Amino acid sequence: MRILHLIHQYLPEKVGGSELYTQALARYQVQEGHSVAIFTPAALPITDHQLPVTDDGLRIYRIPVGKRSPTAVFRSNFHQPELSQTFAQTLQQERPEIVHIQHLMGLPLSLVQAIQRAGLPYVITLHDYWYVCANAQLLTNFDESVCAGPHYWLNCAHCALARTGRQNFTPAIPFLAPLFAYRHGRLQSVLKKAHCLITPSHFTAHIYRQIGIPADHMEVIPYGIHTPTRPPVPLPHDDLHIGYIGGIASQKGVHVLIEAANRLPHNGVRVTIYGDQQTFPDYVAGLQMLASHPGITFAGRLLPENLWDALAELDVVVVPSLWYETAVLVVQEAFAAGVPVIASSIGVLPERVRDGVDGLLFPPGDAAALAAILRDLVEQPDKLLPLRAGIQPVVTIAENVARVTAVYEECVRVLK
Repeated sequence: MRILHLIHQYLPEKVGGSELYTQALARYQVQEGHSVAIFTPAALPITDHQLPVTDDGLRIYRIPVGKRSPTAVFRSNFHQPELSQTFAQTLQQERPEIVHIQHLMGLPLSLVQAIQRAGLPYVITLHDYWYVCANAQLLTNFDESVCAGPHYWLNCAHCALARTGRQNFTPAIPFLAPLFAYRHGRLQSVLKKAHCLITPSHFTAHIYRQIGIPADHMEVIPYGIHTPTRPPVPLPHDDLHIGYIGGIASQKGVHVLIEAANRLPHNGVRVTIYGDQQTFPDYVAGLQMLASHPGITFAGRLLPENLWDALAELDVVVVPSLWYETAVLVVQEAFAAGVPVIASSIGVLPERVRDGVDGLLFPPGDAAALAAILRDLVEQPDKLLPLRAGIQPVVTIAENVARVTAVYEECVRVLK
């Protein structure tokens, strides 16, 4: 098939779950013999202006737009003529049979209209909650609480003001609310006209059903991962080695893990935190000041090629998220390495981690509860054995691609 992926940002400029998944999916599709291209804006200057750039058979159209403020990214959904024009040219050049929209943040909605005018089917993967929340995470800017969704779009306006640093300018809220209502209506139309919405979890599908997306319009297809050819061999050690792998951001709850670790015995415990420390440097600095346990190490970003070796050194992986995660690939990666997961019971995590079977759950934000679980494992490490035994095989990238391709084929068949 001829496939065109559309995403708001891409590697190596941005590294996140949707970017990594899109790369893995597209590369695997190329290996299977499909003709695959990616269209994405780029903030950094482009040294090679010859489009597309080819990466192992994958064609990538990086369109320079310069660095944009959050407000400019928001406005780009409604007006960005350079991207609209370049995308129209890309459609003519690629002549795809189907367009897979991975994310539309900061991309003009006119791109979807161009897809429709070309008579092409399109599918959307709902990597987060951006279609209902401009923050994409259903987490408020003004108090970092989990949002239940738009309430006459007044809370959306409140969030927008907080993001610009004008949180107390509340008289503007009633005037901003209609803008978010307009955004909501436009995006609802985009969702409802898609031939299929792919969600990585049942929880994500549930959230979108609450905003009026019919259940029969969605297909739950969990992300797949590249599993190691040989399972990592755990490295022998006498202490409990706790790991965190992911983004270093407040909504990820890394401070909850550190607060819990500070309550543990100083002997027999190590905590290694992997993640990019440059994205939110102020938050990282606060974490480093908070960390009083001598066994806590900030190891920096974990490169993909070092993932399995790092997991082989861990006894447990902690996912202390405070927001409605949609997939959490690190859970699958930990399970693929035979490592149990301790996670907060929020969002998709109870769907991914079976409490008492392959991991343990604790109330989100409850550092004392997390510390009690970890202390119990320090004192009785044999409790990890049944958790390791309870881990089931994870979804592979091959299984994921097979199901996604079946969706493509059905969309094309129905359109014909």
